[in-house]
Amino acid sequence: MSIPDLPASRHLDNVRYEIRGALARRAEQLERDGYEIIKLNIGNPGAFGFRMPETMRRAMVENLGAAEAYCHQKGIFPAREAVVLQQQNRGVMDVTADDVFIGNGVSELIMMCMRALLNPADEVLVPCPDYPLWTASVSIHGAKPVHYPCPPERDFQPDIEAMRKLITDRTRAIVIINPNNPTGAVYSEELLRQMVELAEEHHLVIFADEIYDEMLFEDAKYIPIATLAHHTLCATFSGLSKVYRACGLRVGWASFSGEKAHATGYLDAIELLASLRLCANVPGQWAVQTALGGYQSIHALTDPGGRLFESRRALLDGIEKSQYLSVVAPAGALYAFVRCDTQKIPNFDDQSFGLDLLERRHVLISPGSSFNVPYTDHFRLTLLPDAKIMTSVLEKIESLLDEYVEA
Repeated sequence: MSIPDLPASRHLDNVRYEIRGALARRAEQLERDGYEIIKLNIGNPGAFGFRMPETMRRAMVENLGAAEAYCHQKGIFPAREAVVLQQQNRGVMDVTADDVFIGNGVSELIMMCMRALLNPADEVLVPCPDYPLWTASVSIHGAKPVHYPCPPERDFQPDIEAMRKLITDRTRAIVIINPNNPTGAVYSEELLRQMVELAEEHHLVIFADEIYDEMLFEDAKYIPIATLAHHTLCATFSGLSKVYRACGLRVGWASFSGEKAHATGYLDAIELLASLRLCANVPGQWAVQTALGGYQSIHALTDPGGRLFESRRALLDGIEKSQYLSVVAPAGALYAFVRCDTQKIPNFDDQSFGLDLLERRHVLISPGSSFNVPYTDHFRLTLLPDAKIMTSVLEKIESLLDEYVEA
């Protein structure tokens, strides 16, 4: 007797995460066959030799004795209080330790915050392009992600009037990713004010993904959305993964500010979910206070001469020399969203290109359509490899595109 198929839950029907999808699985196969793959699909600093600050490591070691038991469902007090102090230093004065939740990375907190908020048929405004977890976190709870355009022609800046037209009586929240993944865009204060005003006018929760808050290049300026949002609930997400190069610690946080009196039921629901998973990873939480309160070493990496700055410059130089590629120079974060000229390569398709680049040049990138865009002429690269490797990658890409033209 045959065993019937075991299907996946229908909750996952519209959930995609191609950054770790078919191309990444093929890369693993090639590695097992002995090939060395340059993996530019994920912003994973430790894989490129970046280290978390030594002070963070020492803080965890010195507090291991206090890290063996469960902690409070919202996180240890020193970590939550450190987030409060950081917010106060930025001008967000209405956050207390009770308003902060520590999670197993920001990813867990995104899921918890959506689960506590959404019912079937609810809608959430999500940027296009987006970090695909945001779209997935809406879909997986039976709600509808509604993508607001941040088109290449506007340097990936949100179109406010287009956003306004997408709001319905079912819209519950708006997601704002700044500095942006995947494009590297950084939003001006005026643009953020317009987005906040739109949210406040329609009583929408603001989910502010600011995990790349201190990763800025040249004259880009980061404006915390919580400093502008006073008349609706604002959740600010950040963590240790990127700025502090500590992805493996899986420590993120969400701090709630703005108008909270009407949101007691919602915040209680998030605490219920936090309690159901008992607590976040405790050893890593002991690094938060040291990270936020100490020397901010990220600036030595993003300033001229720093490794991330020079990798970015190598990428921009390589694209300037290219016959086929263009890019909106990333002002922040860890990525560049690169465009291929489809007038010169009419049949360019990001998925096919990604597979060809992997098979023929052993470079792994993320196709642009992985980020919920309607076009197929972009791909995302991380800025993490050093300048020499970045230059080599651009040369490999150019040679493959030459082959496309010659074919």
